[in-house]
Amino acid sequence: MQLVQTLVQHAPTGPKDYVSALGDGPTTQEAAPPTMSEFLQALPSRHLEPLWSRMGAMVPHSPNPVAKPYMWKYKDTLPYLSTAGEIVPEEMAERRVLMLVNPNMVAPHTTDTIYAGLQLVNPGETAPAHRHIAYACRFIISGEGFTAVEGKKMPLIRGDVVVTPSWHWHDHGNETDKPIIWLDALNLPLFTYARVHFAEGYSDRRYPSTLDNPCEWRHPWEKTQKALDAMPGSHVTYHYTTAGGKPLSTTLGVQAERINAGVMTDIMQDSSSFIYHCYEGNGYSIVESSEGVKGKFEWESGDTFAVPAWSKVQHLNSGMEGAYLVAVHDGPFLDALRLRRPA
Repeated sequence: MQLVQTLVQHAPTGPKDYVSALGDGPTTQEAAPPTMSEFLQALPSRHLEPLWSRMGAMVPHSPNPVAKPYMWKYKDTLPYLSTAGEIVPEEMAERRVLMLVNPNMVAPHTTDTIYAGLQLVNPGETAPAHRHIAYACRFIISGEGFTAVEGKKMPLIRGDVVVTPSWHWHDHGNETDKPIIWLDALNLPLFTYARVHFAEGYSDRRYPSTLDNPCEWRHPWEKTQKALDAMPGSHVTYHYTTAGGKPLSTTLGVQAERINAGVMTDIMQDSSSFIYHCYEGNGYSIVESSEGVKGKFEWESGDTFAVPAWSKVQHLNSGMEGAYLVAVHDGPFLDALRLRRPA
């Protein structure tokens, strides 16, 4: 106890201070060492904390994401999104989006590393031009519209994957008579740790653009399905890539899967987390979290579900036709930092 009181009262700032605080010469009787409780109580005032008390959390035996598996049923979410389209004016919303927030976390977390949201743009509206550090991709669920990136205007059609690279001017619009809805996916959770994200608005609502189709930032569903259907096997995966064959970004990747009617896939497990979206078909996925909690998620067209890192996932197509799933994942981010754990 004497040692603890001496350290705290004298508030030493370096190794030499400890020597002076305890005396310069030998003592006739050595002070008894502090108890563990006394020792631990003295640490916070020096902004110290023992690693051994949190070793399991700091160095776990397996990946331990905070996010939990969860599904957003499109038929349940669409009424709220449609109501937002009616009562939230264009000038107030700028981006009329309902964020998909993981039940174990807060926005912007759909998983630990991926943000997702459902966006609606009404007929005649334009989502104002801006640019930001975050990388974004979107999967078109229904309706038609356009996105313009760095002056290249491209159509948005159901099933398309369209990307917005970091710090590229972009805007979205709807020149039809029906709303357009898409699923946004961004790497926003990464900026809760690396706080370097910011955005800049353009001086006008639209960035000057001309039609550019085909465009390197638009990946039409027609091409994706053609590639999937040409692959042999009852469960196949197509990886979206740039013209150079690399993932679409250094943080987020996109893939599409075909599952034949009646097929149960093998169990898959990966360090990556996934945001799955059902483009077409009916079935269910069994997702077992890293903690061993297992859930069954029945999906149909429009549904979206989160698969946290190191979850075991298995899909079953219970329909009469092939099922198609699209997934955004953080594989490129893990690979860039060499963080992926082999299964």
